[in-house]
Amino acid sequence: MNGGDDSAVAHAGGGEIRPPAHAGTFYPAAPEALRRLVDAQLAEAVAARPGLSWVGFVVPHAGLVYSGPIAAAAWATLAARPPATIVLAGTNHYVAGLRGVAIWPDGAWRTPLGDVPVDAAVASRILALGTPFGASPAAHRREHSIEVQLPFIVRSCPTAEIVPLLVSFEDPRAGLAAGAQLGRLLAGLRDSGHDIALVASSDFAHYPPAPDAEAVTRALLPPLLALDGEELARREADLREAGIPGLVCGMCGIEPVVFALGAFRAMGLRAGTLLAAGTSADVPHGDPERTVGYAAIGFA
Repeated sequence: MNGGDDSAVAHAGGGEIRPPAHAGTFYPAAPEALRRLVDAQLAEAVAARPGLSWVGFVVPHAGLVYSGPIAAAAWATLAARPPATIVLAGTNHYVAGLRGVAIWPDGAWRTPLGDVPVDAAVASRILALGTPFGASPAAHRREHSIEVQLPFIVRSCPTAEIVPLLVSFEDPRAGLAAGAQLGRLLAGLRDSGHDIALVASSDFAHYPPAPDAEAVTRALLPPLLALDGEELARREADLREAGIPGLVCGMCGIEPVVFALGAFRAMGLRAGTLLAAGTSADVPHGDPERTVGYAAIGFA
């Protein structure tokens, strides 16, 4: 299907199919080229402690030639024990005025490698939490932060279903509170035997020279690994005001990450593990003077 086609298509299992919006830009549109790229990145990644039951991850979401090697560290780790359901908390890049958590409730998301079904039962349970959770497929139409994870899911967790969430909060405390609501629900599902993981999508520094991007990641990792969402938000805001050349933000997806940290704390977790980090300058054609930072963090 054409990546720019925004028409609604029915899914055989019920609900709407979301067509890919960024095939051919953020990743190859040709199935074989995409399969080769993703499989090579997964093969080169080092899976961390594959015996653990990983509860969730933070992963980057840039073009796969740039951030794919870092994201692959998380997806290769999850592949050792693939969950039944992956809740994907994405960054809102495109919808002005969006507040709360927008859910794609059913159907499937199409990729060049096949359709990824939405877990409508889990989506319904999340919707039942009420405000600030609500169904809004329209909010997801153009967003890439979840879409670029799907080729990895198809290849690393091929039987998994997804629940796409688009997260947007001005106040970190509101994001943490909503995350805690989700975390309590996910903890109950896991206790009942439903193997489910939560993955939040964020890149790090935009667009300083590579050494500054690496320094920004180092500054943000301590509160992130400590699951301290309020301190993470404070540090990120301070970095934006610090006069670092070229820096627009320290994390472009801080809202879904803060949200996920609230969920992980409600699920009883207390620390994360850095799996991989880098910048867009690490690839052969990357510009070292204008970079984006990436990190993959696991929570178990």
